[in-house]
Amino acid sequence: MAENTKELSNKEMQLVTISKYTATGDQAKLKDAVNEALDKGLTVNEVKDAMVQLYAYTGFPRSLNALNVLMNTVNERNANGVATEEGKAAAKTILGADAMAEGTKTQTELVGGEVKGALFDFAPASDQYLKSHLFGDIFASDVLNWREREIVTVAALEALSDVDSQLNAHRGIAKHNGVTDAQLKAISKAVHDENNVSPFPAGAFNEGYAQYFSGKSWLAPLNSEEVGIHNVTFEPTSRNDWHVHHGASQILVVVGGKGWYQEAGKPAQALAAGDVVYIAPEIKHWHGATADSYFSHLAMTVQKEGVSVTWMEPVSDAEYKDLKWEHK
Repeated sequence: MAENTKELSNKEMQLVTISKYTATGDQAKLKDAVNEALDKGLTVNEVKDAMVQLYAYTGFPRSLNALNVLMNTVNERNANGVATEEGKAAAKTILGADAMAEGTKTQTELVGGEVKGALFDFAPASDQYLKSHLFGDIFASDVLNWREREIVTVAALEALSDVDSQLNAHRGIAKHNGVTDAQLKAISKAVHDENNVSPFPAGAFNEGYAQYFSGKSWLAPLNSEEVGIHNVTFEPTSRNDWHVHHGASQILVVVGGKGWYQEAGKPAQALAAGDVVYIAPEIKHWHGATADSYFSHLAMTVQKEGVSVTWMEPVSDAEYKDLKWEHK
């Protein structure tokens, strides 16, 4: 198990950014990230190894596109005389039947126990490919260590949607390999900062309403004619206080991240992009982000005389911590 440090190293943070843009397919930002990583000491082979590994988690198209960005960037740097270190190559490769045995051993040690289950009984070929190819062939490379590989995997899964079970599993594997809870939060924050939660701008820090929020939020006015529309973005764990709308209903359209909506006396509702919530007047409620994700929604309210909001007590930490996010 790798030694814990308080913060992710420069190398690890560069790998997080590269993994994020490999997963999302944003090639322009990936090129910037690759240049920055190479400028700050990562080698071509380290970046290459991360991108090759990610085909198992993000698919061949994303991986191949990322490798193409890396290749073109390296060629440009070489043509312009920019120092670029190739780095060491993998010390060993595993082929044939040995890959299955070596991969099984690697997977067991990486995870901390034997990996089995109904899914692999149902589709044994997937178990074979994971063990022999991913953990046998790819993990045989010592260009990146296991801790770094799990950071790469977690960052990529953070950038994808609807892969919570895999993300949570790899968070656990990362912790088994020396990544702390604080470092996992740093990965999540690096992937999901307020400016890339949704296609809409995050706007400015929500200073005017900060007293009614537990945690940071940002507010971007989008329309003020007839229907007021604001994009509201919450950092992880941030939520607004219980409150009631008077004189008009409100509609929330979720545009990014994971969050909660709860009416008084009812269970909290898990929210994800595409969900729509209608809030009738005089209904006591709150909404906000989950503990592990930024959250963004459009808030829409008819602009007319007599519309107001009554702010009430905060959502207690005890209430909030008991929530278990499961989107339906």
